[in-house]
Amino acid sequence: MVSAVRRLITVITAVHGPSAHLLPEAHKSLCAQELPDGWEWQWLVQEDGRSDDVAPHVPDDPRVVFKQGRHGGPGTARTLALAHADGEYVKVLDADDQLPDGALARDLAALEGDATLGWATSRVLDLMPDGSTVGFEGDPDNGPLERGAVLDYWSAHDFRAPVHPATLFARRDLVLALGGWMALPASEDTGLLLALDSVSRGWFSSEVGLLYRKWPGQATGQAAHTDPAERDARMAVVEARARTLAYLRWQYPVTRAAV
Repeated sequence: MVSAVRRLITVITAVHGPSAHLLPEAHKSLCAQELPDGWEWQWLVQEDGRSDDVAPHVPDDPRVVFKQGRHGGPGTARTLALAHADGEYVKVLDADDQLPDGALARDLAALEGDATLGWATSRVLDLMPDGSTVGFEGDPDNGPLERGAVLDYWSAHDFRAPVHPATLFARRDLVLALGGWMALPASEDTGLLLALDSVSRGWFSSEVGLLYRKWPGQATGQAAHTDPAERDARMAVVEARARTLAYLRWQYPVTRAAV
């Protein structure tokens, strides 16, 4: 008797001590995901550093892989986690966020249904401390995003993307080809999103795909994140990478001239 081939989505979470206590809620949202027959998920929880603060909060689940590494920020942690990513697809899930029901299946359906798509994103709701949620106006239409559309919008709107990088779902090989997340203290996820946008078509789902927790300990709420000089430097290198990729005309899927 031959067993069915397992097809896998790798969910990658970078975590440090202050957010570790929220891992069980993220895990609960993962366990609620329903996938098509033959598909499974693995969860790579990568600590940004080596401490005793995170491990006690990592769920006891054979689908969960916990690793530690030198402190280098969330981009470094996520890129290190790629060493253990066995899935055809990579899904980002921050330690303090949650996936609504159906989020993984919708991302998967978009990319499995169209081989020209390299990545997918979805609508976000802020999850407030009192449990309420807050949405946003101005999301793109449900459907494909052509190459360069995200970069054009981002450049024209004070470096604010029309889609949220925390919802990213992408082909693993494409993420690897682009070098993973950028080596930046912040905006590393925006850097990867714009690199993907420069080389491939994407997808936006108007269904809610992430509950983005707002709380005092989140990294984007710290003063260093909005320091003007650092922000300008981050945005400059993010934009330069994306525009250079577009200029070089390397793209997914690769088109070859007929022989």
